[in-house]
Amino acid sequence: MKRTPVLIDVNGVPLRESLSYNGGGAGFGGQMAEWLPPAQSVDAALLPALRLGNARADDLVRNNGIAANAVALHKDRIVGHMFLISYRPNWRWLGMRETAAKSFVDEVEAAWSEYAEGMSGEIDVEGKRTFTEFIREGVGVHAFNGEIFVQPVWDTETTQLFRTRFKAVSPKRVDTPGHGMGNRFLRAGVEVDRYGRAVAYHICEDDFPRSGSGRWERIPRELPTGRPAMLHIFEPVEDGQTRGANQFYSVMERLKMLDSLQATQLQSAIVKAMYAATIESELDTEKAFEYIAGAPQGQKDNPLINILDKFSTWYDTNNVTLGGVKIPHLFPGDDLKLQTAQDSDNGFSALEQALLRYIAAGLGVSYEQLSRDYSKVSYSSARASANESWRYFMGRRKFIASRLATQMFPAGWKRHFFGGLFVRHGRVLIFIRRDQPGHGPSGLEPEEWPLTAQGSPGISDAH
Repeated sequence: MKRTPVLIDVNGVPLRESLSYNGGGAGFGGQMAEWLPPAQSVDAALLPALRLGNARADDLVRNNGIAANAVALHKDRIVGHMFLISYRPNWRWLGMRETAAKSFVDEVEAAWSEYAEGMSGEIDVEGKRTFTEFIREGVGVHAFNGEIFVQPVWDTETTQLFRTRFKAVSPKRVDTPGHGMGNRFLRAGVEVDRYGRAVAYHICEDDFPRSGSGRWERIPRELPTGRPAMLHIFEPVEDGQTRGANQFYSVMERLKMLDSLQATQLQSAIVKAMYAATIESELDTEKAFEYIAGAPQGQKDNPLINILDKFSTWYDTNNVTLGGVKIPHLFPGDDLKLQTAQDSDNGFSALEQALLRYIAAGLGVSYEQLSRDYSKVSYSSARASANESWRYFMGRRKFIASRLATQMFPAGWKRHFFGGLFVRHGRVLIFIRRDQPGHGPSGLEPEEWPLTAQGSPGISDAH
């Protein structure tokens, strides 16, 4: 039976196949014939294994030095030692004079620093963190969990002037009640509307020492007054994404393999350095097993006991010396072998560097920063590497750290702006909701309030 004729190109490839994308074919030699990943949304790929993936990332950060260094790099390069407010309201649009605006900005920044950077952690409902520590923790958690959750709360028990506090919420506590599968409108603990916008979050209470088996609480994204009830920061990579993906997913397997490889290499080096010399016997395998598997222990005719007794008697009685120096006199048939130091590297360093470069690329940092190895770089290459990392860190600072900070600032100070805490350098007609506690009857109505209510704060670090 004749085969159907097929048109081929100059390379002998069927013409129709040569005109298509190579990624959709079997590849040269059929290497990709069995590579058939499903086409699915980011939520379908991420959410079923979200808890396990984040747990593995947590374990790496706790027990792997390379992973811990990667998180520390994000904190130090993105946030630094102090994250300061840089409040810049649009004073022209608000009708303020420049001198009045500058005076007002100075008041706001001074008051915020006093409130947010207090050593007693007044901004934190747990009393542990300053504002900078909130941002550092958020950046670190985002690196190995892919997202940040912060809850603004109103402290009714304190007698301090500023009563707004913030509560850091672990992403591990946000999940569908009972750790269920969820549905279209409830995905991994996040309720969404038909547009994919988050409506509420389901939080499991902290039930130490148990994990994730306590009571669940539903927290809306916004209160009826419009104030945020939960801040959720992550960088979506695709349409419809509900939860953030941690950065370790692409390099998690390599990190675990590198950890095992280093431990195995260390054990091998220890074993090789453990013995300085060995005595080799001419006993064959059959005879050796006969000695080892001889008569039960304690019997006089046990071949193993007999041979060891002969060896011990021989070495104890034949103590020959020459001028005070002992001369070893071995049992007939034995051979003394001195163990010389061997090269324990055997190509390990090159393999380790290749793995670390792969991991550094996946985490967005340079190899030199991740490995702390600057022995093989010149000044120019070090600068080029630092510049590449700097671009990455600036992007993270803008979309992660600054975004969290700019949401915490108005959430914490909206009441104080409207409450007349600061000197009124000007007045502007604004609309606010009046159904907030302490602000009179409900309804939406125009009011004159201290200027700056429409100002948009910008947050930057101290660099």
